[in-house]
Amino acid sequence: MNVIGAIELKNITVHSAFVDTVNVPTILAFFDHLKAAYANAPKIHVILDQAGYHRSHELQKQAAAKNIVLHLLPPYSPNLNPIERLWKVMNEHTRNNVFFESARQFKDAIAHFFHTTIPNIKPLLRARINDNFQVINPVSSG
Repeated sequence: MNVIGAIELKNITVHSAFVDTVNVPTILAFFDHLKAAYANAPKIHVILDQAGYHRSHELQKQAAAKNIVLHLLPPYSPNLNPIERLWKVMNEHTRNNVFFESARQFKDAIAHFFHTTIPNIKPLLRARINDNFQVINPVSSG
């Protein structure tokens, strides 16, 4: 099961798409969804990890044409990506310590989380998914 997701931190709005494969075409289709959702925004900023399809020249070119600015995180830094915190909450609510008798039950549980649970747990999400980072100045070696 593959889910492409984005979260707007200002009001904890989650956008998701269930896809068969995560690749450049499915990400571009998701970007079209984001453009429709934020039709009045002059630019949309998207934070991405270092997956190969995120670094694709084709994705970067097409995103720029859609006025989507891509920000690639440093390698191996999922702690900096707010969507990773959403995946953690999703696992806690749907998957942890649960046995699913079929792939269909598993997919239904994940879909239920995105379509039904998220609107009911926004205060929890606001507390767990935020952009309250602190810049720590390195100690100078002098």
